[in-house]
Amino acid sequence: MQGREAGALGNVKATDYIVAQVRAMGLRPAGERGTYLQTIPLVRRSVDPARTSVVAGGTQLTYGTDVLGIARAPFDFDNVPTVYGGPVGDTLRPLTAAQVSGKFVVYGPPISPDAMKTPPSSILASAKGSATAVLQLIPPLTIARYQKPIAALESPQPAASWTITTMKVTPAGAEKMLGSPLANLALGASGRTLSAHLVFRDSASAFPARNVVAVILGSDPKLRNEFVAIGAHSDHLGIDVRSVDHDSLRIYNRIVRPGGAEQQDKEATPAELIQVNERLDAWRLAHPGIARQDSIYNGADDDGSGSVAMLGIARYLSSLRTKPRRSILFVWHTAEEKGHLGSHWFIEHSTVPRDSIVAQLNMDMIGRGGVNDAALVTAAGVPMHGGAHFVEVIGARRRSTELGELIEQVNAARAHGLRIDYTADAHGHATNDYCRSDHFEYARYGIPVAYFKTGRHSDYHQVTDEAQYIDYDHFARVTRLVADVALRLANLDHRVTTDKPAPDPAAACQQ
Repeated sequence: MQGREAGALGNVKATDYIVAQVRAMGLRPAGERGTYLQTIPLVRRSVDPARTSVVAGGTQLTYGTDVLGIARAPFDFDNVPTVYGGPVGDTLRPLTAAQVSGKFVVYGPPISPDAMKTPPSSILASAKGSATAVLQLIPPLTIARYQKPIAALESPQPAASWTITTMKVTPAGAEKMLGSPLANLALGASGRTLSAHLVFRDSASAFPARNVVAVILGSDPKLRNEFVAIGAHSDHLGIDVRSVDHDSLRIYNRIVRPGGAEQQDKEATPAELIQVNERLDAWRLAHPGIARQDSIYNGADDDGSGSVAMLGIARYLSSLRTKPRRSILFVWHTAEEKGHLGSHWFIEHSTVPRDSIVAQLNMDMIGRGGVNDAALVTAAGVPMHGGAHFVEVIGARRRSTELGELIEQVNAARAHGLRIDYTADAHGHATNDYCRSDHFEYARYGIPVAYFKTGRHSDYHQVTDEAQYIDYDHFARVTRLVADVALRLANLDHRVTTDKPAPDPAAACQQ
């Protein structure tokens, strides 16, 4: 489906397919106006270059070469001081709130080539909520990506992720802002004053972006108005601006960039290049004359796996002679890859009462995690590999201790035999996974969540994320666990207890 990008025809076809499946299963529509669909007001947002101006210390910066990646909220500031925030991921030497207060904080690239990519929400949190704006330096290899329009909701988001204005800058732009190359700057060094006036122009997306929402009605008349929500995202990244050789890219990434796009700027060592060439020569010898040019981000694991698992769970639960006591709410979110836009819109405009959702179980990338996948990294940045029974659970105890314990009990009681890993759930973990998928939009309203995943791999956000690389036995084990957890939650004689404080819905996410 051409990468299923939100606002493109492929995602429309994918959501049409999901609707046809749940209709055939007999699930009830729970979208808008009696349908299975909820349309989000997605627009393509770009900067109007004729009405945009960025000036650092009297030097005019050029949009597209110095400044990139437009903000999602208005950007209009005069004579604001800049300060160097150091490399992203440097948690040992964070700036204080006083150092960043009222300033533009310019962050450099990650602390090390192997450090996982830190998303905007984590950078914003590190700015202590007191900075005027965050400017994140991007490497030259990614400049083309940020020259394209972004997807945004029609109205500026009040979501927590965007309470501080953000913008991307190139190395040349950062040097002009700070008055010196980053390599010459000490952490907390003051730069030039910056005036920035970005004027946006929005255009309608080519096709509608839609959540699919369906319900299995609970069997208990007293509890059926409460919902256990299950979610995944139907969208992915669409089509790249260039094509690459599929097999050589996959060989290169498995050796040099086992984290896929998380390590997109990591260069091969001489020893790794020798290994890459040896494996590539062997592959070409075994497959003479075959070259597969590829530009489509299929997203089989991310998040075809979660979307298909939801269909399997829906089929299983709808086939039960006695339905769960509480209702089961299925939401296939769109535009997760655009910054949780679909889940953000759903929770802000929920088609069921928001406080009736007792818990949300999110599945995002549950199709891999084998021994050959560098599924996650430790807090120290050391790669950890998965296994046949590996699964990550993130966020389950952050609001409800009972939810976390229930997942462990279900895993043991039904002999699922999965090894639950909590490494990436650690507070402050560099991958920032708690803030990076749709469950967070539910969590910020105090709804207990659990995020199930089998980790990243060398095909993460690559055109090589295809169905033939899914580990289907592993995928089925995780899907069965989530189904049984949902069933247990739905049949509890009480609403799952919450014993941790509810967050401020407008606060920035904290890993």
